[in-house]
Amino acid sequence: MGNWKELAYEVLSGKQLSKEEAFRILKSPDEELLELLHAAYIIRHHYFGNKVKLNKIKNVKSGICPENCSYCAQSSISNARIEKYTMLDKASIVEGAKKAYEMQVGTYCIVASGRGPSQRELDTVTAAVQEIKKRFNLTVCACLGILNSEQALKLKEAGVDRYNHNINTSEKHHSAITTSHTFDDRLHTIKHVKHAGISPCSGVIVGMKETKEDVVDMAFSLKALDADSIPVNFLHAISGTPLEGTNELNPRYCLKVLALMRFVNPTKEIRISGGREVNLRTLQPLGLYPANSIFVGDYLTTDGQEESTDFLMLRDLGFEIDFKEVTENNC
Repeated sequence: MGNWKELAYEVLSGKQLSKEEAFRILKSPDEELLELLHAAYIIRHHYFGNKVKLNKIKNVKSGICPENCSYCAQSSISNARIEKYTMLDKASIVEGAKKAYEMQVGTYCIVASGRGPSQRELDTVTAAVQEIKKRFNLTVCACLGILNSEQALKLKEAGVDRYNHNINTSEKHHSAITTSHTFDDRLHTIKHVKHAGISPCSGVIVGMKETKEDVVDMAFSLKALDADSIPVNFLHAISGTPLEGTNELNPRYCLKVLALMRFVNPTKEIRISGGREVNLRTLQPLGLYPANSIFVGDYLTTDGQEESTDFLMLRDLGFEIDFKEVTENNC
Protein backbone atom coordinates (compact mmCIF):
# COMPACT_ATOMS: atom_id res chain seq x y z
CA MET A 1 0.00 0.00 0.00
CA GLY A 2 1.09 3.55 -0.69
CA ASN A 3 0.33 5.02 2.77
CA TRP A 4 -0.96 8.07 0.90
CA LYS A 5 -2.84 9.50 3.87
CA GLU A 6 0.30 9.45 5.99
CA LEU A 7 2.22 11.15 3.17
CA ALA A 8 -0.47 13.84 2.91
CA TYR A 9 -0.11 14.74 6.59
CA GLU A 10 3.66 14.83 6.16
CA VAL A 11 3.20 17.34 3.33
CA LEU A 12 0.97 19.45 5.57
CA SER A 13 3.74 19.36 8.16
CA GLY A 14 6.16 20.87 5.67
CA LYS A 15 7.61 17.85 3.90
CA GLN A 16 8.61 18.39 0.28
CA LEU A 17 8.22 15.35 -1.91
CA SER A 18 11.24 13.86 -3.60
CA LYS A 19 11.05 13.04 -7.28
CA GLU A 20 11.05 9.36 -6.36
CA GLU A 21 7.98 9.81 -4.16
CA ALA A 22 6.27 11.85 -6.87
CA PHE A 23 7.00 9.18 -9.46
CA ARG A 24 5.45 6.61 -7.13
CA ILE A 25 2.15 8.52 -7.34
CA LEU A 26 2.01 8.15 -11.11
CA LYS A 27 2.98 4.48 -10.88
CA SER A 28 0.50 3.64 -8.14
CA PRO A 29 -1.91 0.77 -8.86
CA ASP A 30 -5.48 1.64 -9.78
CA GLU A 31 -6.69 -0.24 -6.69
CA GLU A 32 -5.17 2.55 -4.59
CA LEU A 33 -6.73 5.39 -6.59
CA LEU A 34 -9.50 6.25 -4.13
CA GLU A 35 -7.03 6.23 -1.23
CA LEU A 36 -4.69 8.48 -3.23
CA LEU A 37 -7.51 10.91 -4.08
CA HIS A 38 -8.60 11.02 -0.45
CA ALA A 39 -5.06 11.87 0.59
CA ALA A 40 -4.81 14.60 -2.05
CA TYR A 41 -8.16 15.94 -0.82
CA ILE A 42 -6.79 16.19 2.72
CA ILE A 43 -4.17 18.63 1.41
CA ARG A 44 -6.65 20.45 -0.86
CA HIS A 45 -9.20 20.83 1.94
CA HIS A 46 -6.59 22.16 4.35
CA TYR A 47 -5.79 25.09 2.05
CA PHE A 48 -9.02 25.60 0.10
CA GLY A 49 -11.85 23.87 1.96
CA ASN A 50 -14.69 22.79 -0.33
CA LYS A 51 -14.45 25.85 -2.55
CA VAL A 52 -13.92 25.77 -6.32
CA LYS A 53 -12.63 28.70 -8.37
CA LEU A 54 -14.23 29.32 -11.75
CA ASN A 55 -12.41 30.68 -14.80
CA LYS A 56 -13.71 31.62 -18.25
CA ILE A 57 -11.71 32.05 -21.48
CA LYS A 58 -12.23 34.65 -24.18
CA ASN A 59 -10.31 33.82 -27.37
CA VAL A 60 -9.58 37.36 -28.59
CA LYS A 61 -7.36 36.36 -31.53
CA SER A 62 -7.56 32.98 -33.24
CA GLY A 63 -5.01 31.28 -35.49
CA ILE A 64 -2.54 33.34 -37.54
CA CYS A 65 0.30 32.12 -35.33
CA PRO A 66 3.91 31.68 -36.55
CA GLU A 67 4.82 29.14 -33.86
CA ASN A 68 5.06 25.40 -34.58
CA CYS A 69 3.56 23.87 -31.44
CA SER A 70 2.53 20.31 -32.29
CA TYR A 71 -0.56 20.24 -30.09
CA CYS A 72 -2.09 23.51 -31.24
CA ALA A 73 -4.79 23.93 -33.89
CA GLN A 74 -3.76 27.58 -34.26
CA SER A 75 -0.09 26.97 -35.10
CA SER A 76 1.63 27.56 -38.43
CA ILE A 77 1.93 23.80 -39.06
CA SER A 78 -1.69 22.98 -38.29
CA ASN A 79 -4.24 22.07 -40.97
CA ALA A 80 -7.08 22.03 -38.48
CA ARG A 81 -10.31 23.65 -39.56
CA ILE A 82 -10.74 26.46 -37.07
CA GLU A 83 -12.09 29.97 -37.14
CA LYS A 84 -9.31 32.52 -37.72
CA TYR A 85 -9.52 36.21 -36.89
CA THR A 86 -7.33 39.11 -35.83
CA MET A 87 -7.54 40.80 -32.44
CA LEU A 88 -11.10 41.59 -31.40
CA ASP A 89 -11.94 45.18 -30.60
CA LYS A 90 -12.13 46.60 -27.12
CA ALA A 91 -15.93 46.43 -26.95
CA SER A 92 -15.98 42.70 -27.75
CA ILE A 93 -13.40 41.94 -25.06
CA VAL A 94 -15.34 43.96 -22.49
CA GLU A 95 -18.58 42.23 -23.49
CA GLY A 96 -16.92 38.88 -22.75
CA ALA A 97 -16.10 40.12 -19.26
CA LYS A 98 -19.73 41.15 -18.77
CA LYS A 99 -20.88 37.62 -19.58
CA ALA A 100 -18.31 36.12 -17.20
CA TYR A 101 -19.45 38.49 -14.44
CA GLU A 102 -23.10 37.60 -14.99
CA MET A 103 -22.19 33.90 -14.67
CA GLN A 104 -20.49 34.68 -11.33
CA VAL A 105 -17.15 33.53 -12.69
CA GLY A 106 -14.27 34.94 -10.65
CA THR A 107 -11.51 35.05 -13.27
CA TYR A 108 -11.83 36.30 -16.85
CA CYS A 109 -9.04 35.06 -19.12
CA ILE A 110 -8.11 37.11 -22.21
CA VAL A 111 -6.24 34.78 -24.56
CA ALA A 112 -4.63 35.60 -27.92
CA SER A 113 -2.72 33.40 -30.35
CA GLY A 114 0.74 34.38 -31.59
CA ARG A 115 4.33 34.47 -30.41
CA GLY A 116 3.68 37.66 -28.50
CA PRO A 117 1.55 40.79 -28.74
CA SER A 118 2.16 43.59 -31.23
CA GLN A 119 1.97 47.15 -29.93
CA ARG A 120 -1.52 47.53 -31.39
CA GLU A 121 -2.69 44.30 -29.79
CA LEU A 122 -1.19 45.26 -26.45
CA ASP A 123 -2.91 48.66 -26.63
CA THR A 124 -6.26 47.01 -27.36
CA VAL A 125 -5.95 44.60 -24.46
CA THR A 126 -4.79 47.23 -21.96
CA ALA A 127 -7.63 49.56 -22.93
CA ALA A 128 -10.14 46.73 -22.54
CA VAL A 129 -8.73 45.73 -19.15
CA GLN A 130 -8.95 49.29 -17.89
CA GLU A 131 -12.63 49.38 -18.87
CA ILE A 132 -13.30 45.96 -17.34
CA LYS A 133 -11.77 47.01 -14.06
CA LYS A 134 -13.97 50.10 -13.96
CA ARG A 135 -17.18 48.15 -14.61
CA PHE A 136 -16.74 44.69 -13.08
CA ASN A 137 -15.16 43.34 -9.94
CA LEU A 138 -13.34 40.56 -11.77
CA THR A 139 -9.86 39.10 -11.61
CA VAL A 140 -8.39 39.52 -15.09
CA CYS A 141 -5.89 37.05 -16.49
CA ALA A 142 -4.09 37.69 -19.77
CA CYS A 143 -2.40 35.12 -22.00
CA LEU A 144 -0.72 36.84 -24.95
CA GLY A 145 2.43 34.78 -25.49
CA ILE A 146 6.04 35.77 -24.87
CA LEU A 147 6.50 39.12 -23.11
CA ASN A 148 9.38 41.43 -22.39
CA SER A 149 9.68 43.35 -19.14
CA GLU A 150 8.20 46.56 -20.57
CA GLN A 151 5.11 44.79 -21.88
CA ALA A 152 4.61 43.07 -18.53
CA LEU A 153 4.71 46.42 -16.74
CA LYS A 154 2.13 47.89 -19.13
CA LEU A 155 -0.24 45.04 -18.43
CA LYS A 156 0.23 45.52 -14.70
CA GLU A 157 -0.47 49.25 -14.99
CA ALA A 158 -3.67 48.51 -16.93
CA GLY A 159 -4.94 46.30 -14.11
CA VAL A 160 -4.06 42.76 -15.21
CA ASP A 161 -4.03 40.59 -12.08
CA ARG A 162 -2.65 37.36 -13.50
CA TYR A 163 -0.68 36.26 -16.55
CA ASN A 164 -0.76 32.77 -18.00
CA HIS A 165 2.20 31.32 -19.86
CA ASN A 166 2.37 27.54 -19.65
CA ILE A 167 5.59 25.58 -19.68
CA ASN A 168 3.44 22.92 -21.41
CA THR A 169 5.93 20.07 -21.05
CA SER A 170 9.29 19.22 -19.50
CA GLU A 171 12.49 20.92 -20.56
CA LYS A 172 13.78 17.59 -21.89
CA HIS A 173 10.67 16.96 -24.01
CA HIS A 174 10.21 20.57 -25.17
CA SER A 175 12.02 20.28 -28.53
CA ALA A 176 9.79 17.32 -29.46
CA ILE A 177 6.77 19.62 -29.16
CA THR A 178 8.03 22.91 -30.58
CA THR A 179 11.25 24.37 -31.96
CA SER A 180 10.11 27.93 -32.70
CA HIS A 181 10.80 29.01 -29.13
CA THR A 182 12.75 27.54 -26.23
CA PHE A 183 11.82 26.35 -22.78
CA ASP A 184 13.85 29.26 -21.42
CA ASP A 185 11.74 31.72 -23.46
CA ARG A 186 8.77 30.56 -21.44
CA LEU A 187 10.59 30.79 -18.13
CA HIS A 188 11.79 34.31 -18.94
CA THR A 189 8.23 35.47 -19.60
CA ILE A 190 7.08 34.17 -16.22
CA LYS A 191 10.01 35.95 -14.57
CA HIS A 192 9.10 39.23 -16.30
CA VAL A 193 5.51 38.83 -15.11
CA LYS A 194 6.54 38.19 -11.52
CA HIS A 195 8.94 41.13 -11.56
CA ALA A 196 6.10 43.38 -12.74
CA GLY A 197 3.98 42.31 -9.77
CA ILE A 198 1.51 40.17 -11.72
CA SER A 199 0.44 36.81 -10.30
CA PRO A 200 2.07 34.05 -12.40
CA CYS A 201 -0.06 31.28 -13.89
CA SER A 202 1.74 28.41 -15.59
CA GLY A 203 0.73 24.85 -16.33
CA VAL A 204 1.14 21.81 -18.50
CA ILE A 205 -0.36 19.64 -21.21
CA VAL A 206 -0.25 15.93 -20.40
CA GLY A 207 -0.54 13.22 -23.03
CA MET A 208 1.92 14.50 -25.66
CA LYS A 209 4.03 11.32 -25.78
CA GLU A 210 6.06 12.38 -22.75
CA THR A 211 7.26 9.91 -20.11
CA LYS A 212 6.12 9.73 -16.50
CA GLU A 213 9.52 11.16 -15.58
CA ASP A 214 8.69 14.17 -17.78
CA VAL A 215 5.42 14.70 -15.91
CA VAL A 216 7.27 14.62 -12.59
CA ASP A 217 9.79 17.11 -13.96
CA MET A 218 6.91 19.39 -15.01
CA ALA A 219 5.49 19.39 -11.48
CA PHE A 220 8.86 20.30 -9.98
CA SER A 221 9.55 22.97 -12.62
CA LEU A 222 6.28 24.66 -11.65
CA LYS A 223 7.25 24.40 -8.00
CA ALA A 224 10.56 26.12 -8.79
CA LEU A 225 8.70 28.84 -10.72
CA ASP A 226 6.37 29.35 -7.73
CA ALA A 227 3.40 29.65 -10.07
CA ASP A 228 0.30 30.73 -8.12
CA SER A 229 -2.08 28.94 -10.47
CA ILE A 230 -1.37 25.68 -12.30
CA PRO A 231 -3.70 24.74 -15.16
CA VAL A 232 -3.45 21.03 -15.98
CA ASN A 233 -4.49 20.33 -19.57
CA PHE A 234 -4.98 16.84 -20.94
CA LEU A 235 -4.28 16.57 -24.66
CA HIS A 236 -7.36 16.81 -26.83
CA ALA A 237 -5.71 15.67 -30.05
CA ILE A 238 -7.16 17.77 -32.86
CA SER A 239 -7.36 16.56 -36.45
CA GLY A 240 -4.92 18.46 -38.62
CA THR A 241 -2.25 18.85 -35.94
CA PRO A 242 0.95 16.75 -35.73
CA LEU A 243 -0.41 15.05 -32.61
CA GLU A 244 -3.60 14.00 -34.38
CA GLY A 245 -4.66 10.54 -33.28
CA THR A 246 -2.58 10.55 -30.09
CA ASN A 247 -4.55 8.77 -27.39
CA GLU A 248 -2.29 7.86 -24.47
CA LEU A 249 -4.46 8.84 -21.52
CA ASN A 250 -7.12 7.19 -19.43
CA PRO A 251 -9.21 8.82 -16.68
CA ARG A 252 -7.42 7.02 -13.85
CA TYR A 253 -3.99 8.21 -14.94
CA CYS A 254 -5.32 11.77 -15.34
CA LEU A 255 -6.52 11.67 -11.75
CA LYS A 256 -3.08 10.50 -10.61
CA VAL A 257 -1.52 13.46 -12.45
CA LEU A 258 -3.84 15.86 -10.61
CA ALA A 259 -2.95 14.20 -7.30
CA LEU A 260 0.76 14.53 -8.15
CA MET A 261 0.36 18.25 -8.79
CA ARG A 262 -1.41 18.70 -5.45
CA PHE A 263 1.23 16.80 -3.49
CA VAL A 264 4.13 18.67 -5.12
CA ASN A 265 2.43 22.10 -5.09
CA PRO A 266 0.16 21.83 -2.03
CA THR A 267 -0.70 25.51 -1.55
CA LYS A 268 -1.34 26.37 -5.21
CA GLU A 269 -4.48 26.64 -7.29
CA ILE A 270 -4.64 23.44 -9.34
CA ARG A 271 -7.01 23.91 -12.27
CA ILE A 272 -8.50 21.14 -14.40
CA SER A 273 -8.29 22.67 -17.84
CA GLY A 274 -8.52 21.77 -21.52
CA GLY A 275 -9.32 18.18 -22.42
CA ARG A 276 -10.98 17.26 -19.13
CA GLU A 277 -14.22 16.30 -20.84
CA VAL A 278 -12.66 13.86 -23.32
CA ASN A 279 -10.01 12.43 -20.97
CA LEU A 280 -11.59 12.32 -17.51
CA ARG A 281 -14.98 11.54 -19.03
CA THR A 282 -17.34 10.11 -16.37
CA LEU A 283 -14.69 10.59 -13.67
CA GLN A 284 -14.63 14.40 -14.00
CA PRO A 285 -16.15 14.96 -10.54
CA LEU A 286 -13.31 13.02 -8.89
CA GLY A 287 -10.82 15.51 -10.34
CA LEU A 288 -12.06 18.15 -7.94
CA TYR A 289 -10.79 16.23 -4.94
CA PRO A 290 -7.15 17.09 -5.77
CA ALA A 291 -7.94 20.18 -7.89
CA ASN A 292 -9.75 23.30 -6.71
CA SER A 293 -10.40 25.17 -9.96
CA ILE A 294 -11.96 24.60 -13.39
CA PHE A 295 -12.69 26.43 -16.61
CA VAL A 296 -16.35 26.78 -17.48
CA GLY A 297 -17.56 27.12 -21.05
CA ASP A 298 -15.56 26.55 -24.22
CA TYR A 299 -11.80 26.53 -24.66
CA LEU A 300 -9.80 28.17 -27.45
CA THR A 301 -10.76 25.95 -30.40
CA THR A 302 -12.66 23.10 -28.72
CA ASP A 303 -16.01 22.92 -26.97
CA GLY A 304 -16.26 22.56 -23.23
CA GLN A 305 -18.94 20.95 -21.13
CA GLU A 306 -22.23 22.83 -20.84
CA GLU A 307 -21.99 25.42 -18.07
CA SER A 308 -25.21 24.13 -16.51
CA THR A 309 -23.67 20.65 -16.24
CA ASP A 310 -20.60 22.08 -14.50
CA PHE A 311 -22.70 23.96 -11.97
CA LEU A 312 -24.80 20.83 -11.35
CA MET A 313 -21.61 18.80 -10.86
CA LEU A 314 -20.39 21.27 -8.23
CA ARG A 315 -23.72 21.17 -6.40
CA ASP A 316 -23.84 17.38 -6.47
CA LEU A 317 -20.33 17.23 -5.00
CA GLY A 318 -21.29 19.61 -2.22
CA PHE A 319 -18.64 22.13 -3.29
CA GLU A 320 -19.08 25.89 -3.16
CA ILE A 321 -18.13 28.41 -5.83
CA ASP A 322 -15.26 30.50 -4.48
CA PHE A 323 -16.17 34.16 -4.75
CA LYS A 324 -13.06 35.33 -2.91
CA GLU A 325 -11.46 36.56 -6.12
CA VAL A 326 -14.61 38.49 -7.00
CA THR A 327 -15.18 40.12 -3.63
CA GLU A 328 -11.55 40.77 -2.69
CA ASN A 329 -9.99 40.96 -6.15
CA ASN A 330 -7.30 38.71 -4.71
CA CYS A 331 -5.09 36.55 -6.95
